[in-house]
Amino acid sequence: MNTINPTSLLAMRAQILQQNAALQKAAATATPGADAVGGTGATQGADFGTALKGALSKVSDQQAAANAISESYERGDTTDIAAVMLARQQASISFQATLQVRNKLLAAYKDIMSMPV
Repeated sequence: MNTINPTSLLAMRAQILQQNAALQKAAATATPGADAVGGTGATQGADFGTALKGALSKVSDQQAAANAISESYERGDTTDIAAVMLARQQASISFQATLQVRNKLLAAYKDIMSMPV
């Protein structure tokens, strides 16, 4: 077994911090506005609300597109069943993910409300 000494711990910590910085840099370039996460409370709250509304509208748009392509297939306008099934699955998965986020938010709210003051 390897013994853990302070030097190896500091080296592991430095590696983790470097990887974390690289991941944050990659996330900031992949998603615009990601650098605002570490901002002030008011800015962060507004960004969360905006992000939540954007995610919900995207889920709604995916469901509308899935319904439209399903109706198109039923009318006979589209014969690509794979595209229909793919659109329906994408809409279903995004809706399930939205439900899971809602459940986590409600659980966190309940936990916070049950904390003693």
